[in-house]
Amino acid sequence: MKIFVRAFAYSLTACSLTICGLAAAPSAFAQQTVLPLWPHATPEPAQTTDPERDVTTDKDALIDGRRTERLTNVTNPTITVYPPSGVKNTGAAALVFPGGGYARLSWNGEGTDTCDWLNSIGMTCLLVKYRVPEKGRYPDNPADLEDAQQAMRLTRAHASDWHIDPVRIGVVGFSAGAHLAVTLGAHWDDTHVESTPAAADVDTKIDARPNFSLVIYPAYVATPPALTEIDPALVPVAKTPPTFLLQAEDDGVHVENSLIYYRALKEAKVPVEMHLYSTGGHGFGVHPPGKPEEHWTILATIWLRSLGVIPSLAPRHGPDRPSTGTPTPTPCPTPTVPQPPRAGNPDPKSTSPNTNTNTSANQNTSPATQTAQPYPNCW
Repeated sequence: MKIFVRAFAYSLTACSLTICGLAAAPSAFAQQTVLPLWPHATPEPAQTTDPERDVTTDKDALIDGRRTERLTNVTNPTITVYPPSGVKNTGAAALVFPGGGYARLSWNGEGTDTCDWLNSIGMTCLLVKYRVPEKGRYPDNPADLEDAQQAMRLTRAHASDWHIDPVRIGVVGFSAGAHLAVTLGAHWDDTHVESTPAAADVDTKIDARPNFSLVIYPAYVATPPALTEIDPALVPVAKTPPTFLLQAEDDGVHVENSLIYYRALKEAKVPVEMHLYSTGGHGFGVHPPGKPEEHWTILATIWLRSLGVIPSLAPRHGPDRPSTGTPTPTPCPTPTVPQPPRAGNPDPKSTSPNTNTNTSANQNTSPATQTAQPYPNCW
């Protein structure tokens, strides 16, 4: 069963995979720009002298149905720019923070795959290779927050060069990277870096606050062991960006991280949308084949449109009814496809194929399992 809670309501529309962001972008990206976050020196000394390497083994779990590079010993953090190609650039962009427990980075399954999706909906992807391994997290260790702040500042500094709107730049984080997104959403204005050897590389006049945040199966948000309260260092503030939360209930890293953060955002009056799935585990990535979360990017794309981050879709009313502006929902007629008989004495209230007594909108199905829409031009 999929459960989702919304702080603002809209209808989940029937849509094609292309316009809702599931069309696969070409795996060969356009020419990429790679910038060092700290061209002279990192704010703190490196915690390892070993070379950067991929530590993936055959025993590691699959992400998006395949092995993913797991990078560690990242001592020279970078930002890699993936501009959209083959689709119209909307001007929106997002920094991507892969997960890996602050010990490694899931570079493909939560990094370049995310860039594929963002590019497919006309967004520029800024893939952040932040420092790992790092002992401790903010506030005990500010290293990764400093990398996130600097990545956001560099993106805004180069917004014109990279064809990005500086007021439509958000973050997408997975697991530990989701924790980093949450941290940046509360402490974008932290000043610790200004007292480090890297201070000369920081333009403090540039705002490091993200305009939106996608927090995907977050870790380290709820305080152990009870997992009933948020980590005091992560309490959202009034200017914490609008947030999209997604996690599976059987996540071994604990769904309480999303539940507790949702409550905290609600208390801070920050717009938030949360989607929970009963199964899926942890680390399923962007497009886990055969899992309930397989098409979660459709939900995220609709959310981004609702915020105005990317343009709204033109209404789909057929060739004799051209688009005239803002989409207007057109109710679908009741399908005439015969329904299979049900054993026993079915409740007459539940025999209609369009009946849904749950006010959370199609709670018992996901986009991956819904039947084909027989009327493609209605919503």
